[in-house]
Amino acid sequence: MAAELVEAKNMVMSFRVSDLQMLLGFVGRSKSGLKHELVTRALQLVQFDCSPEVFKKIKELYETRYNKKGSDVAQPPAGAPHRAEPLPLHASYERGSAVPRTLPNTNIDYPALYGKYLNGLGRLPPKVAKPEVRLVKLPFYTTLDELLKPTELVPQNNEKLQESPCIFALTPRQVELIRNSRELQPGVKSVQVVLRICYTDTSSPQEDQYPPNIAVKVNHSYCSVPGYYPSNKPGVEPKRPCRPINLTHLMYLSAATNRITVTWGNYGKSYSVGLYLVRQMTSAELLQRLKTIGIKHPELCKALVKEKLRLDPDSEIATTGVRVSLICPLVKMRLSVPCRAETCAHLQCFDAVFYLQMNEKKPTWMCPVCDKPAPYDQLIIDGLLSKILTECEDADEIEYLVDGSWCPIRAEKERSCSPQCPILVLGSSDVNGLLGTPNGTGENGKAPADVVDLTLDSSSSEEDEEEDEEEDDDDEGPQPKRRCSYEKGLVSAC
Repeated sequence: MAAELVEAKNMVMSFRVSDLQMLLGFVGRSKSGLKHELVTRALQLVQFDCSPEVFKKIKELYETRYNKKGSDVAQPPAGAPHRAEPLPLHASYERGSAVPRTLPNTNIDYPALYGKYLNGLGRLPPKVAKPEVRLVKLPFYTTLDELLKPTELVPQNNEKLQESPCIFALTPRQVELIRNSRELQPGVKSVQVVLRICYTDTSSPQEDQYPPNIAVKVNHSYCSVPGYYPSNKPGVEPKRPCRPINLTHLMYLSAATNRITVTWGNYGKSYSVGLYLVRQMTSAELLQRLKTIGIKHPELCKALVKEKLRLDPDSEIATTGVRVSLICPLVKMRLSVPCRAETCAHLQCFDAVFYLQMNEKKPTWMCPVCDKPAPYDQLIIDGLLSKILTECEDADEIEYLVDGSWCPIRAEKERSCSPQCPILVLGSSDVNGLLGTPNGTGENGKAPADVVDLTLDSSSSEEDEEEDEEEDDDDEGPQPKRRCSYEKGLVSAC
């Protein structure tokens, strides 16, 4: 064993409990237990996983313990920022306590330091980095700085309700970015410090997901967390919109330290939290960006139409055209910016203006035509349909043809004359009818049969009866009621 390792072990053996806890917390290992357990963990760390950072930390703790500063402590290279200056902060939670430590990025040449202290052991294979939790990118948030990488919330005990504190400070540059940003609405800056929470899962980028009983306290005040959407369906639990939590209005916009405490329910699932400095975008800004980089050339759209209508040799049905509505399925209004996802299989578009506005209020990013995911980075503006909308203003629907051309489909105009009324003949032809022909006789000189116009409704019949009654009232003297004798088997038309 090298003499340097023996020296490191000797320094560890002289540590107090607080020093051992700081060392173990520095590398993310559990710092709970009795002193002899902590010493055992620290010695195993030195023996099997002593990196340059770990050795430097041991030296710092040892020198602090005995109030001396040895000449062997590596100084930052020329040009590196001083520790007293505000620096970008990188924080990690201590396993077992969920308390993050803030580590300034001092830009120290660790390979040189490692070779200096451990005499060549720095040539050992580097430690394999563990996969990190990643959060999905949000279209309405542009990340400017990562203040705290996604870090697991570790319960401190067996209680259901846990608290995890985090301490950090902003740099002067970050403070200026916040102060100089425009206001989206009174009291809400476009540059914000946001807290994001998700499941601890490294297999894929994670969406925001709140733990049960979440509460966020910034310094001395609680921050509002989005509530649940009301559910009108019986037996369906209300959903909660999980989105970044804006902490800016409760923070100290100075070099002062900010303290954030996350209260959460420990019910078996593991969660991670991260802090970010972001710029919040509006739907109008996303629309402008889409118009700048997301327009698909009309010729490419025309080629897609031909591809959709190309004859399939395995199909017995030949498609000669496909209809596309010029009305947005979201708001039932004429399209202004025809848009769809690149992954959608249909040619029907929706309006990008209303789609972005709806997702700004309640982000779902689902296509209103096929009900499949349509994320922002997959959206395209249909250049061909945009051109058609300017050329075809008197139709609400068009039809694409097999050669890529199109024709408008206009609604048929109403006929000027009413359609022929169906006539129902009641009774036999030799029965005396109530309605005669213009010459008063039917076929073979006989009276025509009774006929009923089925197009007349009951209201018109009642109106005719009322008119007849009014005419009768105008005549002098009482008039006897009219009676119509019908042969058996006939039905009154009234």
